Amino acid sequence: MRLFIAIQLSDEMKSSLNGTVHALRKAGVRGSYVPEQNLHLTLAFLGEVPDTAAVREALRTVKFRPFRLSMEGLGNFGNLLWAGLKGSRELDAAVQSVRGALEEAGIAYDRKKFTPHITLIRRMQGSRDGADVTKTSMTVREISLMKSEVKEGKRIYTEIFSIKGRTDKDETEG
Repeated sequence: MRLFIAIQLSDEMKSSLNGTVHALRKAGVRGSYVPEQNLHLTLAFLGEVPDTAAVREALRTVKFRPFRLSMEGLGNFGNLLWAGLKGSRELDAAVQSVRGALEEAGIAYDRKKFTPHITLIRRMQGSRDGADVTKTSMTVREISLMKSEVKEGKRIYTEIFSIKGRTDKDETEG
């Protein structure tokens, strides 16, 4: 099964990105648009994994505190257009904790340098001049293990496991 570890976006953040997508479509930008329900922030891409048990066990060791995630501008990797996210110590710490847990458990993942972004369009054609994102924020309280599959010709992402961030209060209680 094809897996990745991600932060799922709030409805408000998805709605904001949907506005950006609408403006890009209106401006005639073509390409393979990511459906609103599939918008997310990938922390680690695992690829094909036959059994999720080891991944779930590794994720149980991940520790992170809830933190703010804020959108910031558009960018691209070649013809892939993305919405940028403001970097933070808390986000970096969460990514390091996830990737460290995977390494410790001997689980392979794509080791590309982490650049916080949300993919909007693949194989983009046209000019994005004048388009931008509305600066929107959300609080990240959960990290998800996601399954990616194709059903009826459409890519579907489904959460199969998640971990919650812990506050100081949580840690003193248990």
